[in-house]
Amino acid sequence: MPTVSMVEYDDAGPEVRAIFDEIKAARGIDFVPNVWKTLAAHPPTLRRIWNDLEEVMRPGRLDRLTKEMIAIAVSATNGCEYCTWSHTAAARKLGLDDEMLGEMMAVVGMFNQTNRLANGYQIEVDEVYRRMVPAPAKARAKAPKAKGRAKAAVKAKAAPKAKAKAKAGPAAARKGRARKA
Repeated sequence: MPTVSMVEYDDAGPEVRAIFDEIKAARGIDFVPNVWKTLAAHPPTLRRIWNDLEEVMRPGRLDRLTKEMIAIAVSATNGCEYCTWSHTAAARKLGLDDEMLGEMMAVVGMFNQTNRLANGYQIEVDEVYRRMVPAPAKARAKAPKAKGRAKAAVKAKAAPKAKAKAKAGPAAARKGRARKA
């Protein structure tokens, strides 16, 4: 049972009713889901969450089914029964079948387990992984850029150090940090 009174469609004011109509049209449904009726107890929150959800779930580089599957994974991990059910229903409309759901949940379960183990053991991230992931664009933009010969000299000077660090591995890097501390 919700902690606030849900706002039914017939009892909603014009602003809330308009949002309810948007939700029904966008989802292709003829009812207002309980989550939206509950959020309608505070219309600014209803509007903000609806707008943000529509923006985030709009197809981009990821299609809508992939986004719904991610929503199921996060909802299951967070233990949100409502969201797990609602996003599973939405994903089913987009083609999610039992085999896909089972495979996705196996991945979710595996990585929930391995994440807890990695956190519990406080496993240090391998430097090779950090080098494989490019720096965010903002960080690259802020980095000073060497020009011409200076740039080549910087690269030439850094190359032997980088090779030596790579050969020494993360254990040597940790020892070096320990001595500096």
